[in-house]
Amino acid sequence: MVATARSSGPMSALFAEPRVHMTRRDDGSMILSSPVALPKPARCVGAWLVRWARDVPERIFLAERGDSSAAWRTIGYGETLNRARAIAAFLLKRGLSPERPVAILSDNAIDHALLALGAMHAGIPVATVSPAYSLMSQDHGKLRAMIDLVRPGLVYVSDETLFSAALAAIADHHDGLVVTSRCAEAGAATDFDTLLAESDDAAVGAAFAAVGPDTTARYLFTSGSTGAPKAVINTHRMLTSSQEAKALTWPFLASEPPVIVDWLPWSHTFGANHNFNLVLRNGGTLYIDAGKPAPHLFHHTVANLKDVGPDICFNVPRGFDMLIGALREDADLRRRFFTRTKVIFYAGAALPQNLWAALETMARETTGAPVPMVSSWGSTETAPLATDCHFQAERSGNIGIPVPGTELKLVPAGDKLEIRVRGPNVTPGYLKNDELTRAAFDEEGFYRIGDAVRLADPDRPERGLFFDGRVAEDFKLMSGTWVSVGDLRVQGIAALDPVAQDIVVTGHDREEVGFLVFPNIAACRKLAGLGDDAPLGAVLDHQQVRARVRDGLVKLKTLGGGSSRHATRARLLEAMPAVDAGEITDKGYINQRAVLARRANEVERLHGDEPADFIGLE
Repeated sequence: MVATARSSGPMSALFAEPRVHMTRRDDGSMILSSPVALPKPARCVGAWLVRWARDVPERIFLAERGDSSAAWRTIGYGETLNRARAIAAFLLKRGLSPERPVAILSDNAIDHALLALGAMHAGIPVATVSPAYSLMSQDHGKLRAMIDLVRPGLVYVSDETLFSAALAAIADHHDGLVVTSRCAEAGAATDFDTLLAESDDAAVGAAFAAVGPDTTARYLFTSGSTGAPKAVINTHRMLTSSQEAKALTWPFLASEPPVIVDWLPWSHTFGANHNFNLVLRNGGTLYIDAGKPAPHLFHHTVANLKDVGPDICFNVPRGFDMLIGALREDADLRRRFFTRTKVIFYAGAALPQNLWAALETMARETTGAPVPMVSSWGSTETAPLATDCHFQAERSGNIGIPVPGTELKLVPAGDKLEIRVRGPNVTPGYLKNDELTRAAFDEEGFYRIGDAVRLADPDRPERGLFFDGRVAEDFKLMSGTWVSVGDLRVQGIAALDPVAQDIVVTGHDREEVGFLVFPNIAACRKLAGLGDDAPLGAVLDHQQVRARVRDGLVKLKTLGGGSSRHATRARLLEAMPAVDAGEITDKGYINQRAVLARRANEVERLHGDEPADFIGLE
């Protein structure tokens, strides 16, 4: 069957009509696909840059500023291509190749982008590593493992002094050239400008002509709660087909080149493959945001949003949580944001309904109409677009329908539907790990992502899918009742607003569900009426904070659904999630399994008999 949802009004001007082909199989599984054919994508990422450098060489492609009070440093498409070609010549002369890729350890920046584009132009893969592994790690163990795996011919850091400890930790694990944009006084790194002095049109032209859809463009790292990081092979076909599908679901991108302000890291598929490539594919402008959803940096984001006024707002739930607070306090920001923004897009984790409702309410109060709030779903292994919600869902959590070119297989798994993916956007596997690659695919070649979904309406697949948690995260209570961790986590964050920044759901083989809560420290201090100098323990133990948590637990219970749908107790954690232990990514996503394994003692105290160790319903 082919199901189609009719759209009208502003939504139809932005998005394509949602259409799904669904086949039900005798074994209970379902195949979902788009009836819209995927056109032949660009040969490689560099083809987009060549096009815009030819057609609109002066148009600003990238802009950056470290201080939100400073002027923007910009670079156009023409100059970007010129510098990328110079970098490509340098890398080829130094002998870099698919076997000796580029490793980038730093945050988003123009130099970072130029190096990545130059490498990919020459067919040299780029291994982008989260700066957290260099700057937040205490032992650099995972960073060394990543460098051991890719064996780079060049390692780039933005600042030699800032990254000195990380560079020292990996010095014996590679023989590549170290390049930096800011050299230390007595440093040994090569200045980035040296890369721009090379020129070899013949060599660069031949290398670029040899780049094809199956050429590796990037290695992006992903890791679970245990084990060494995995390098996901991202080919040019994956990246270009993903953006071709996006262009079909978001046709408004063709009418006006997108302008975005974005902090999402290029070491992750959301920031690099989705957002950066969306701008590049459509000839838009990306203002690199030096702010992040962190208390000491978010003021940069606010200033940048007011200054630029982007068309599309991309963020993760933690970022929207902080943005909502800023919008409430700043009428000028609120007016600028809601009158300019065409689409609000969340991903990385489910958006709690209280944040969705707050954005919708403020949009109506400011402009008289809501801004479309949409999402998508995928992973590092799917580049990342596999589904897209190119319609206004009734509530948060709808991840949409399969994009053109992508097939989804929904497989019964207990009382859930496990979702698997097949298409040109799916990785061929993991670098130097054939065993893991084989295990990642089923007998029909569908990638086993490990997530579960449910149909918004089993009889109308065009109404989309809802993310239903990680298959491996759900657990049973002693009663035998399954607990849906994904749903309960999101509902718990909303119920415990504003105390809960994130929640880890506990109760495996116990009688009751519990919450380990990573608190929103600033919100807790405000509730308690205590300043920044007050000890954190005193803040979290304050009666106002504990009362708000208790009220949230009661609120969640009143929603009904039995023991698996609410927590009877919560414990506020003083120690924030640790990157070395894999508890958190730099997008702010919490790894439930890693937290439970590392904080087993906190779980025991939460479910113990000492009243002071937890906040209960009574």
